[in-house]
Amino acid sequence: MLIQSLNRFFTNTGTSRFQWRGIKDRLMSICMGVGGISVIIAIVLIFFYLLYVVFPMFLPAKMDTVASYPRPAAQLGQTLHFAMEEQNEVAVRLTDQAYAVFFKARSGEVIDEVRLPLPAKAKVSSFTHGRLSSGLFIYGLDNGQVVVGQHQYDVSYPNDKRKITPRIEYPFGAKPIVADAQKRAIQQLALRSDEDQTTIVVVTEDGQLQLTHLQKEESMLSDEEDSASVQISSAMLPVVENIKSLLIEYGQRYLYVAEQSGYITVIDISEKTEPRFVERKQVVAEGIQINHMTFLTGGISLLIATSSGDVVQWFPVRRGENTELTHIRSFITEEKSGIRDIETEQRRKGFVTSSGQGVVAIHHSTAHSTIVSKKVSDYTIQHVAISPRADYVLAESADHHIQFVHVDNEHPEISWAVLWDKVWYESYEQPDYTWQSSSASNDFEPKYSLMPLAFGTLKAAFYAMLFAVPLAIMGAIYTAYFMAPKMRTYVKPSIEIMEALPTVILGFLAGLWLAPVIESHLVGVFAMLLLLPLGVLIFALAWQQLPASIRSLVPDGWQAALLIPVLFILGWMALSFSAPMESVLFSGDMKGWLDRHFGLGYDQRNSMVVGIAMGVAVIPTIFSITEDAIFSVPKHLTFGSLALGATPWQTMSRVVLLTASPGIFSAVMIGMGRAVGETMIVLMATGNTPVMDLSIFQGMRTLSANIAVEMPESEVDSTHYRILFLAALVLFAFTFMFNTVAEIVRHRLRKKYSSL
Repeated sequence: MLIQSLNRFFTNTGTSRFQWRGIKDRLMSICMGVGGISVIIAIVLIFFYLLYVVFPMFLPAKMDTVASYPRPAAQLGQTLHFAMEEQNEVAVRLTDQAYAVFFKARSGEVIDEVRLPLPAKAKVSSFTHGRLSSGLFIYGLDNGQVVVGQHQYDVSYPNDKRKITPRIEYPFGAKPIVADAQKRAIQQLALRSDEDQTTIVVVTEDGQLQLTHLQKEESMLSDEEDSASVQISSAMLPVVENIKSLLIEYGQRYLYVAEQSGYITVIDISEKTEPRFVERKQVVAEGIQINHMTFLTGGISLLIATSSGDVVQWFPVRRGENTELTHIRSFITEEKSGIRDIETEQRRKGFVTSSGQGVVAIHHSTAHSTIVSKKVSDYTIQHVAISPRADYVLAESADHHIQFVHVDNEHPEISWAVLWDKVWYESYEQPDYTWQSSSASNDFEPKYSLMPLAFGTLKAAFYAMLFAVPLAIMGAIYTAYFMAPKMRTYVKPSIEIMEALPTVILGFLAGLWLAPVIESHLVGVFAMLLLLPLGVLIFALAWQQLPASIRSLVPDGWQAALLIPVLFILGWMALSFSAPMESVLFSGDMKGWLDRHFGLGYDQRNSMVVGIAMGVAVIPTIFSITEDAIFSVPKHLTFGSLALGATPWQTMSRVVLLTASPGIFSAVMIGMGRAVGETMIVLMATGNTPVMDLSIFQGMRTLSANIAVEMPESEVDSTHYRILFLAALVLFAFTFMFNTVAEIVRHRLRKKYSSL
């Protein structure tokens, strides 16, 4: 309508046809230029937005001292342990005089002082804490008893203002528990507790290891909470000398006893009344002592601070039928005075260390890196605590001052090794490439390796191109060069219209129909790979032997139509005889035969299904561009070659294909880019398992499918969220690389064969 209106306007104003043509040319040039520039701008904006979301992951962490103040209630004893509540407003200091001092974390103002109910004349001889998130702690006394407490925080909102009220609870009652009947002083102790049972292990003043187990038993005749009773049992443990530290595994199955000389003894306490020795392992070099030992979040990995200033990580690894404590990685620090304290993060695999040189450092085990370190005092840091959200640190120095330090450390899990290298994850038998971004447990170790996803993306594209390229290119050659023009008018639009078919439909059909069909006719599918080409050759040979009078009944260029029923019959035969062939050749179980002889497992939704389904989606693109490139070869080149005596096949292979090669290569690369970015087919036709296996019988997970699956569940601005955007950036880079290579090669081919 606009063009018609302009035509009438310029006709009425006397503008000549040539002037109007020039105006239209300029107008269309401007529109094309604006459109092209808009596309470029849109692509650049997408790239920079992806970069904008991803970039914060790689920013360095920072630590800033917010406040410094004298130790609160210093007259109530030396600090044994620090802890902070969720909001970083209230902290607690547990002292060697059995006081719990609650104070404001930012200013040090004392909120409350709670004296634990120790027996008369009893003194504190040892201390440890349980799982940090539980708030449990335990005092060992010089009379063989222990007192278990728990710091809790009640949050209320009077007058719409948050108020946090701290308190001390006694989960086993205020009365002390007898850990040693002979009333010897408790020198070392360990505590682990859950809803049903609690295990306490103590070391007496003469070096005896004793275990006390508290089992909660509920009455089946009453629903009341107070109907539960506690059964207490005890046992003697194997003798270990020069004990430095004790730890009980989270499942209360193993006890780790650290010796100051550098050895760790593992004792199986799953049978509480019959503990048994498992192994004794040297975990540090000769001449180096163990300063401190604690569990990394999750209770699997041991973190061991040494007198040389390093921290080593060990965890049990399955070796055959048994598990063996294995060295995983070391964190080398410059603190030659040694690490004085280690505190782990409650929700991530990070930990904070303090040293004799006043340095506080934060590390991450999976990333195997020291994230940030800062000298916060000129004195030795004796105790350190990190908040539940890992955004604040409390550090007490030898001059009895407390430093309140803010930590900006949002994405410590990310490093080059985590993304692209093998990592030895907890409970794995060896380092591996793994993607597992979430779990139901807060103790979970996220696994963000992009290698399985990139591998799955290229694998899916490879099998799709393996299926699509020969069919599309050969079909385009025949359609453009040998097919009758009338038949071409039906075939070419029919194939091109397939491109409009939604890929979600192809994925749906592939996952729910094609995958079961292939699984039940696996032998027949492979038989088709041999039967179809062989049958076509036999049919062509038989056709050539027919009398010319019969062959002339089919016009030139229409012979391909005769192959349609032949292909259908051969395909039907292959699938129909699939079961008998499988019974004869593979004893009725080809999948089991592949597993027994080649170790190839079979997943119903596998690479073969994806290759076929995605190949069907890619074929129209490759076919259309290739056919146009071949059909557009100037006719004078073809006629000249034929006039010089070349056969049609020689003309096709030596003139037409070379001239059309830039367009053919572009078609293949565009199809490859389409396959790399495909989402719905791989999402619905594979098991979406992020495994690195070249087998055609195994599935995969691609970058695009992973984004589609996990983006709705990811927390905005979390590490998981940004990693998914990084996956999108990698996918963008893949597509850009393929298109760039295609354009470069296309220009070189065009330049090389432009003289034909």
